[in-house]
Amino acid sequence: MTEPTRYDAVRASDEIVARLRARHPDLIDLTTDRVLRLLEALGRPQDRLPPVIHVAGTNGKGSVCAYLRAMAEAAGLKAHVLTSPHLVRFAERIRVAGTLISDAAMADLIDRVEAANAGQPISFFELTTAIALLAFAETPADVAIIEVGLGGRFDASNVFDRPAATVITPVDYDHLEMLGPDLGKIAWEKAGIMRRGVPCIVARQADEAMAVIEREARKVGAPLTVMGQDFDVWEERGRLVVQMEDQLLDLPMPSLFGRHQVGNAGLAVAAGLAVPTLGLEPDGIAGAIWPARFQRLTKGPLARLAADRGATLWLDGGHNPHAGHALAEACDILLNRDPRSLALVVGMLSRKDPQGFLEAFAHLAPRVVATTFDSPNALTPSQVAEAGRAAGMEVDEAADIRAAVELAAGWDSPHILICGGLHFAGDVLAMSPETWPT
Repeated sequence: MTEPTRYDAVRASDEIVARLRARHPDLIDLTTDRVLRLLEALGRPQDRLPPVIHVAGTNGKGSVCAYLRAMAEAAGLKAHVLTSPHLVRFAERIRVAGTLISDAAMADLIDRVEAANAGQPISFFELTTAIALLAFAETPADVAIIEVGLGGRFDASNVFDRPAATVITPVDYDHLEMLGPDLGKIAWEKAGIMRRGVPCIVARQADEAMAVIEREARKVGAPLTVMGQDFDVWEERGRLVVQMEDQLLDLPMPSLFGRHQVGNAGLAVAAGLAVPTLGLEPDGIAGAIWPARFQRLTKGPLARLAADRGATLWLDGGHNPHAGHALAEACDILLNRDPRSLALVVGMLSRKDPQGFLEAFAHLAPRVVATTFDSPNALTPSQVAEAGRAAGMEVDEAADIRAAVELAAGWDSPHILICGGLHFAGDVLAMSPETWPT
């Protein structure tokens, strides 16, 4: 299964994206046959990569990849990284030996991959995956960190016969129209990245999801290391403690904010330890960078607007109920440290669950500004507002993000959290080169 246009937070202003989109529209395929055919024509670059850590799940995939990259770089290693979606520029998806891919390299790879494809049906995400794997195969590095785009079993990235390790982050309800309808089916999709004899490191899961993951692991012969059973992680006296079966690690706290990042960082540490030959440095979690994950914005026009009113500004791309609860916990910590009112500026894509997302914040009694962003699939401010009121919140409406932040910043110097989706977050970061991810 590949990533369809309507769920991919791409930016029309990116010339590379516009070119690929024009040539390769939505072509959903419930197999990996097309991407495997293309990779075969390219000489199977997936077989010429350094050790691969393949990461699936609903929430936290990107953060886990960011921690793994930081752990590799802290050890002096070079990491290839494939993630999705991008926030501002297409190059964010493909990090080659530690550096975002250049436009010149991308243009050359596109020409070569399209020539190998020879006009056969192929999707945007399948093509992106092939470009990334070819770039990775032709540049030396020590590890390749690969994030699943959508699902896992039929994702275009699920092409490795024997990765070094696989990781499954928390599984929850998202993309139900593609992966659902129930949690067990979603877990089955995620579990499709497991391979015989390859360690799979698994986050805490709901019972229904865990039962499916365990069943699929038995079928393929994949050894599981499960958080809460085989290892655990917690915060203690301002440090991150990771308890493995045979060792106890006392580590710095992860750089990314929020209680949920304790679990994400611990999952990444366990994954690194599962491949001891790599020599990843667990202390590296203190230096991870991952934009739009409870990111404090101090630059750009919106940050200046908020600061002029005495408000703080935060940004997160979470967009489902599970992410909402993680965000609400992060807000609890923030408000305990710096008590003041909380304002949510919310924009969301359709086919999401805005009421379920916002209900997670109900105990914090935030004021909400419902707005929209530049996507034909975005909910209108009135649709977001209706969901907020159904969740029991006081909601105002604003026509765009700038008006929404200006309105929220006038409410007694609050903490302002912009949230609701990665496409929405990308619009925020795209407003100024000061805030573009690098």
